[in-house]
Amino acid sequence: MNLTKIFKNAFMIMLASLVLSACATKKVTNQMQGDVYTGKDTVEYLASGVADRVFFATNESVLTTASRETLRKQAAWLRKNSKINVVLEGHADERGTREYNLALGERRANSVKDYLMTYGISGNRISVISYGKERPVDSGSNPLAWSKNRRSVTVKAN
Repeated sequence: MNLTKIFKNAFMIMLASLVLSACATKKVTNQMQGDVYTGKDTVEYLASGVADRVFFATNESVLTTASRETLRKQAAWLRKNSKINVVLEGHADERGTREYNLALGERRANSVKDYLMTYGISGNRISVISYGKERPVDSGSNPLAWSKNRRSVTVKAN
């Protein structure tokens, strides 16, 4: 491996880290209308102050510390609103085959379901669906877009 390639790889890792850390600390300034927030920020809301999505590392379905904190808030909200059922939508970024990303999205959504269940939410109230890479929130083909698309979104069931 030559020195130029090593330098290029190190630079890309540092750049991706900076982009992801900037994403993680972004403040959301949406305006609330009832239980629905308006705006175009990456993070949206299931309810007042309860984020509706969690994010994952590349090719992972393991929950991050930040994801677990978000899901604890979702579980508390769901315990207070016991008549509401939810659908967990698993998503992946554009890389990988359709089949691989559908399976990965399902693993991500099931990871979220399992975590919510450990906080007392009945599995009967939770449905899981995977969209794989078919419903990106950012259609870009770069590390920032990919990080936004590797997610599970909790939506109220009809």
